[in-house]
Amino acid sequence: MEKPLSAGAPLAPGLYVVATPLGNARDITLRALDVLHGVDAIYCEDTRVTGKLAALYAIKTKRRAYHEHNAAAMRPKILAELAAGKRLALVSDAGTPLISDPGQPLIRAARAGGHAVFAVPGASAPIAALSVSGLATDRFTFVGFLPTKSGKRRQALADIADQDGTLVLFEAPRRLPALLADITDQLGDREVSIARELTKKFETVITAQASALAQGLDDDMLRGECVVLIAPRAAPAPPDADALDALLVPALEAFSLRDAVSEVTRASGVSRRTVYDRALMLNKNKKPPHEKPEKQAKT
Repeated sequence: MEKPLSAGAPLAPGLYVVATPLGNARDITLRALDVLHGVDAIYCEDTRVTGKLAALYAIKTKRRAYHEHNAAAMRPKILAELAAGKRLALVSDAGTPLISDPGQPLIRAARAGGHAVFAVPGASAPIAALSVSGLATDRFTFVGFLPTKSGKRRQALADIADQDGTLVLFEAPRRLPALLADITDQLGDREVSIARELTKKFETVITAQASALAQGLDDDMLRGECVVLIAPRAAPAPPDADALDALLVPALEAFSLRDAVSEVTRASGVSRRTVYDRALMLNKNKKPPHEKPEKQAKT
């Protein structure tokens, strides 16, 4: 671990990606404060939100807006400032920038232009929620916001159904009932954790089966900001060989190998690979039909 720089030490030119608190202002890091005090300008998702944090810590650095509506126009100006040797900070309203916000094209452009980009880590809602959920943490996938319309949301869930590990996403509280219904329909009644208002006064984390959560949501859970975590799919039980054969044998007689495997996979819920391997074994062991003996010529 490097020796910390003293407060007020000059910063190198470049773009500093600074994490800010999720809700509790005391979660700001000492280094983040040094950077926000020391840069030439802070680019904010919302200057008013960042202004509240700046007021708490007497940060006088000028603030400028950088968000999805002006990003294309502001990006060349920021790159020009970096080219001139400026020291700039990028912050979001809460948490780590670039996690479901429009900063990624700026970072890519800055790196492509040869400018230094520095990480100033800190709070992150997905990681904070994962750490207190009780769900598996060894492997996870962050998917951001799902589509708001039910049909597209259900398709998005179907697309990630086979992902290994915990699924982590953001959702507006008012859409939680519909989301939980779609999770149950597309992924099965998996264990789900809802983390609401993390680090704030009314922080709530509830973990239960999706169906139970859907029935137990109260008005308080439908307010605030939410992270939703979905447990990995359960390991399938070993298939019953006799039951699988009872489906496969007639299917192989009626369909091609590929179609038979598809039909039995849908009907049994057994993985396609398992069904396919068993189908190959049955075909291999199938005895060829007996040939009729040729008639001998009369002599």
